[in-house]
Order: sequence, then C-alpha cells, then structure tokens
Amino acid sequence: MADRRDMHTEGADDRAKGKAKEAEGKIRSKVADAVDDESEQLKGYGQQIKGKVQQGIGKAKQNLDPNPGRDDI
Repeated sequence: MADRRDMHTEGADDRAKGKAKEAEGKIRSKVADAVDDESEQLKGYGQQIKGKVQQGIGKAKQNLDPNPGRDDI
C-alpha cells in the first residue's frame, strides 16, 4: 500500500529536501570555485536552482491543502 499523506506534509518534505539540495549546491559551487572547476561550479548552481524550485513546489502544496494535518488514509 502506498504512503498516502496529506499535501501539507508532502509540502513540508519537499521544502526540507529542497533546502538540503540548495545547500549541497552551494557547497559544490564553493568547492569548485576553490579548485577553479567551472563545470562543477555550474552544476552546483544548477543544483541550487533545483532546490529552490523544489521548495517552491512544497510551499504551493502546503498552501493548496484544504485540510492541513489530516492524512488521506
């Protein structure tokens, strides 16, 4: 049986994962900058953008949930 949670909880998970992805991208970019690796630096920036997008999706899910805190079981 699939894990069926409300949109508010899914949104919170997306926001947390997006924040972690964004932080990972920042670290990746900084390390790449230190070793002068432009390709890795760009990948880090891309990862930051993906993280921000994931956070936005999570926020939208939370805002769209008509019954926050109620699981759809």
